[in-house]
Amino acid sequence: MELRKYIDTLERGKAKELAEVLEVSSSYLSQMASGKTAISPARCVDIEIATNRVVTRKDLRPNDWFKIWPELAAA
Repeated sequence: MELRKYIDTLERGKAKELAEVLEVSSSYLSQMASGKTAISPARCVDIEIATNRVVTRKDLRPNDWFKIWPELAAA
């Protein structure tokens, strides 16, 4: 699932909680979700964990995930 869609499904205030778990500001989380800010590979892993794999690394980096995490391609 795309990060923006995930955030849109959250109850009021839960996006702020997600930002706190990720140790980023709410506005930075919004920038990542909108595509204005690139999401680093390490941050992708953090998001995947924080969303209980609802948003995956593949979702966050659809064009290059297989280069960063080749072990996922084999699975």
